[in-house]
Amino acid sequence: QVQLVESGGGVVQAGGSLRLSCAASGRTVSSVVMGWFRQAPGKEREFVAAISWGGGSTVYADSVKGRFTMSRDNAKNTMFLQMNSLKPEDTAVYSCAASLPTGWSKPRVSSSDYYYWGQGTQVTVSS
Repeated sequence: QVQLVESGGGVVQAGGSLRLSCAASGRTVSSVVMGWFRQAPGKEREFVAAISWGGGSTVYADSVKGRFTMSRDNAKNTMFLQMNSLKPEDTAVYSCAASLPTGWSKPRVSSSDYYYWGQGTQVTVSS
């Protein structure tokens, strides 16, 4: 079993930055794909970013490309989401997710590809 705990959310003005962290425990996640998803009130959960197990490959939703950067530190069993130039439409609960060790070499964008999920952290961007 893998437990994921997000941190770093908060309230920020438009144009500001936040850095989210996702700490994994219970088992190493160094060999699995990991991702970030978000869900705004009244909307479905949407893909934000994903990273390969080695960290060498990342993929982003078009809405965050150029503003968000995902990274991971496998030695610390932790991944990060640096969010810059935040917009009010980025307001959502952000959740991290980890896949099972299936051997995928590339990041995955579908929520159905992830097995473990964190509880989420609220990000609110004021205009």
